[in-house]
Amino acid sequence: SEAKCHATVVSGWFTGTRSRSAGKPSKAQYFNNPMWPGEAHSLKVEKILYQGKSPYQEVLVFESSTYGNVLVLDGIVQLTDKDECAYQEMVTHLALCSIPSPKNVLVVGGGDGGVLREIAKHDSVETIDICEIDQLVIDVCKDFFPRLYVGYKDPRVRLHVGDAVEFLRNSPEGKYDAIIVDSSDPIGPAQELVEKPFFQTIARALKPGGVLSNLAESMWLHTHLIQDMLSICREVFKGGVHYAWASVPTYPSGVIGFLLCAKDGPPVDFLTPVNPIEKIEGATKDGREMRFYNSEIHRAAFILPTFVKRELEAYNTSTEKEKPEKPAAKPVKMKVMRDSAITAS
Repeated sequence: SEAKCHATVVSGWFTGTRSRSAGKPSKAQYFNNPMWPGEAHSLKVEKILYQGKSPYQEVLVFESSTYGNVLVLDGIVQLTDKDECAYQEMVTHLALCSIPSPKNVLVVGGGDGGVLREIAKHDSVETIDICEIDQLVIDVCKDFFPRLYVGYKDPRVRLHVGDAVEFLRNSPEGKYDAIIVDSSDPIGPAQELVEKPFFQTIARALKPGGVLSNLAESMWLHTHLIQDMLSICREVFKGGVHYAWASVPTYPSGVIGFLLCAKDGPPVDFLTPVNPIEKIEGATKDGREMRFYNSEIHRAAFILPTFVKRELEAYNTSTEKEKPEKPAAKPVKMKVMRDSAITAS
């Protein structure tokens, strides 16, 4: 059936939070998206390139005046030619440049291929699995976003079309050095992807010392969501949890966040790239140059504005106070030193 999301184009302008008035498409009404109520972002449309609907979502692609081609899912801008580099490069290299020689990597979502393109810059990587539920997104990006789709052409890539949660459940324990979650906003079915069971499933699939890079919303709009995700991830990932951010003009508020988590094992220092992109052979050669990420940006991404630090620290303090006290352990006579690897969190 015809996609509804193209009705968000009115008088030559696309607006990310519009809905169609019955019988009056020229007088579209604004509504509050639950992820960013009271806001709307508009782009001038030169030409509608594609509109359609999959079993999962409505898909729109249009050529804009200033950002090149734009991909819209269910009326929400997902990426543009101009600024996709900021998200794709950061969500990938914040993780892969924080561990030495990553070999096996999984992408959850990411059907446009941009994260694949970035992972392929790491010569140490041997296998790249991607699990994307919507074949239409893959096909549309092949036709209209060739600079992203190039990621699929790497021979190390193995595409799995289906449910990522089920894929992870069936993955061998400890298979991946890194998992990158490039999913839609956590509303509707995607809500499952920000809940504790999902993160536990990811942790199971990671090697000791393996890392997760996960979308973590905007610090200007979603501190409550960020607080909840940090709390959950600190229970699951004992190797460390950090919040980072980057500027993406077409993302709501112009800022996007990332959660970087490490499974207990070999220590991971996210704050300093131990595997700097500048030293990876071929990562910056012709056709593969970075447009946004570098080692300086990596370090700076973890420096948070004062109000964010204050809110996250206050939340951590309050949640610690709410935890019930553990009963005192009974004294035991230790005959063998076997538990030296157990550390307090």
